[in-house]
Amino acid sequence: MEVSPTKTNYPALYTLINVFFFWGFIAAGNSIFIPFCKHYFSLDQFQSQLIDFAFYTAYYTGALLLFIFGTFKGRDVVGNWGYKKSIVYGLLFSALGAGAMILAVESNIYIGMLIGLFIVALGFSLQQTAANPFAISLGDPKTGASRVNLGGGINSFGTTIGPIIVGLALFGTTASVTDEQIKHLELDKVIVLYICVGLLFLGAAAMFYFSKKVPAGISDEPMEKAGKAMRFLIVMTVLLVFIFVPVFNSYKSEEALKIEVLKKEIKAIKATVSEDDDHVEADRVIKKIEAEITVLKGPLEKKRMFWLSGALLVIIGGLLFVKQSAVKKSEGWGAMQYPQLVLGMLAIFTYVGVEVAIGSNLGELLGLKEFGGYKSSEIAPYVSMYWGSLMIGRWAGAISVFNLSQTKKLIALIAVPLLAFVIVLRLNILVGQDVEPLYYYVICVVAQIGAFFLSKDKPARTLMVFGCMGLIAMITGLMTEGIVAIYAFLAGGLACSIMWPAIFSLSIMGLGKYTAQGSAFLVMMILGGGIIPPIQGKLADIIGIHNSYVIPVICFAYLTFFAIIVKSILARQNIDVDATEVKATH
Repeated sequence: MEVSPTKTNYPALYTLINVFFFWGFIAAGNSIFIPFCKHYFSLDQFQSQLIDFAFYTAYYTGALLLFIFGTFKGRDVVGNWGYKKSIVYGLLFSALGAGAMILAVESNIYIGMLIGLFIVALGFSLQQTAANPFAISLGDPKTGASRVNLGGGINSFGTTIGPIIVGLALFGTTASVTDEQIKHLELDKVIVLYICVGLLFLGAAAMFYFSKKVPAGISDEPMEKAGKAMRFLIVMTVLLVFIFVPVFNSYKSEEALKIEVLKKEIKAIKATVSEDDDHVEADRVIKKIEAEITVLKGPLEKKRMFWLSGALLVIIGGLLFVKQSAVKKSEGWGAMQYPQLVLGMLAIFTYVGVEVAIGSNLGELLGLKEFGGYKSSEIAPYVSMYWGSLMIGRWAGAISVFNLSQTKKLIALIAVPLLAFVIVLRLNILVGQDVEPLYYYVICVVAQIGAFFLSKDKPARTLMVFGCMGLIAMITGLMTEGIVAIYAFLAGGLACSIMWPAIFSLSIMGLGKYTAQGSAFLVMMILGGGIIPPIQGKLADIIGIHNSYVIPVICFAYLTFFAIIVKSILARQNIDVDATEVKATH
């Protein structure tokens, strides 16, 4: 591998952090795109969540393909290409995805948009695989965490403004647009948005390719053998495909098609009844049709939920099987022979899933009367604050990488989160959004500051404290309504903000020569963002969107459990879990 320079290569670093922004901007923008597509294409909650399914399964697919190719070649594909060239390839792939999105939007084809997002995220997968180690290689390895943190801060800035910009592109202005009016909106500005995004991808690729300041970043380190791990991941992928096919096909079933016909009948009746007409007879007919829909829908939804639950069983059961098998015979499992990594893979899967699920289902929740009855065009400030909550936490988490005195560190831990909170508010105010209902959310930010003080920069303690914070927030949200519940669900972002580095560092402790391979396996588990949100979406179709937030409760419960169990696992391996500070930011 190229020798890392002692001095930080700042021109290369500033070029690199552009890609961190793209990841956050597109991912958080999906939270606005989901409720929009639900009304524009007349989808159910599960179908709207397929945006996350397409986006995050692309991360898994990309990482898995790189691992398989690397296994057959006997060396890391990204390292062989070089970090610089890999990022250029990733950006070009994402630009291709932006082009596919433009064609899909022009044609008004939802599945085309999903394919476009999949291609964009496939490029992101390659970029992310290269960008983190590249950032570390651009200077003294001892300060590598601070460079990753800088990228993480830019990523979080992207997640904050993504919902605002996408909201403006979809709705044109900050004026209120009813969900019925959404179906008749022109999507010209969305096309312009993705033209701009595509050009930015191409511009960034050109900047990387032609920059003489950006080193090639070539690594010739061999890949550690893990044949059993590769076979397990391939079998798991095939099973997941097998499970999701009947779910998708169920939307073309005789029952589903009949439901669509009945829904159109209801719309036709409503369209023919004027305000002056007697609604009694029309209401009677509509109620009769709705009852028929309910009878047809019940068994169909349960069937879909059965298959989706099977997807969770494949992942959870599969990883637990690996854990037990590797204990009996570690040969061939590579990094998966370590229980902290296998349980950490499940933790990353859960963490990314809950982080995305809370934000992606938020728009539907806010549409409920008891949660304000907001229209899809009015939710941007709340979605922005949710993703901004991750920025608030990550900025605070980055403080530990600087050599500050104890007094300055204490002041920074209080001031930085509050400053980040104000920035999120100001960004929304600049585009004319009403943020007055969010002023008292500062109470939740103060609670998070307290959680940082309790965590003391120790990964296991941090994960346990923030896991409990998320658990309490979700239970509070389930048991209440109105602004209290909204704040509670938004606080899920504060709880998630610092979890990635805590889980990551705990999972790769003690892996030795398998550390790089273990990191690749963890990146694959970003798949959780493509599985858990659709499952919550389908549960919402059955029991209601508010009650569906029981899914995040279960997720935070496991993350808290992992924080406790991994400490004992590492202790048995004579690893001091408290010797490592939380310094990395996703």
